[in-house]
Amino acid sequence: MKKTGHIAGLVAGALAAMFVASTGALAGTAGRAAPPPLVLSPNLTEPWVLQLKPQRRALVRTAPSPTANGWLRPQTVSRRQAEPQRQARTQAAPRQVAPQFLPTIVQYTGSHKPGTIVIDTNERYLYLVQRDGTARRYGVGVGKPGFEWAGSHKITRKAEWPDWRPPAEMRKRRPDLPTYMEGGPNNPLGARALYLGSTLYRIHGSNQPWTIGHAVSSGCIRMRNEDVMDLYQRVGVGTTVHVI
Repeated sequence: MKKTGHIAGLVAGALAAMFVASTGALAGTAGRAAPPPLVLSPNLTEPWVLQLKPQRRALVRTAPSPTANGWLRPQTVSRRQAEPQRQARTQAAPRQVAPQFLPTIVQYTGSHKPGTIVIDTNERYLYLVQRDGTARRYGVGVGKPGFEWAGSHKITRKAEWPDWRPPAEMRKRRPDLPTYMEGGPNNPLGARALYLGSTLYRIHGSNQPWTIGHAVSSGCIRMRNEDVMDLYQRVGVGTTVHVI
């Protein structure tokens, strides 16, 4: 009991000294909110080391938030709470087309006359030859392995927000496909379509822009919707298209 009384006396003295020091420090801060009071363990016989040992918690610090007395304290959330938020942000990030497949102007030294479309399926680029020795270059998606093709055709028809009727051969490979889909943002043909000769192939838009630059289609040439809309207004029916 004497030992307990001695420890209690030491604690009381320490508290008194801390109180005097804190009052002196706050002497010139009239009008400011006082900080929260110091709270010690009521069990004064417990060793000091145990009283002052911090509790370990798996916490993630976030931005501070105001308390009732105007002081700021950091908010904390558990790692278990933070992880789904981080995953949601990652999953919400949109998939983008690779920068090299965005439209640009390049020098053209080929033999095709202005107004001609040249599609390089190996490099995944479509070129619209211009009169000043340049070409407008767009990134495209091309036929996947087994669906590659090459040749020259003319644009025989143009359509805005075209309907889609998958051919019988495609529906045989993909029985889940509809026989008809009305044009619109969810239609695989996208915003515009340029039909090539009497073939089943088209230059068309896509609601999956991240596939541009890849071999993904059943032979059609895919473009971003904004790019096929730009090309659509620059070419007309009768334009020659070379696929190499």
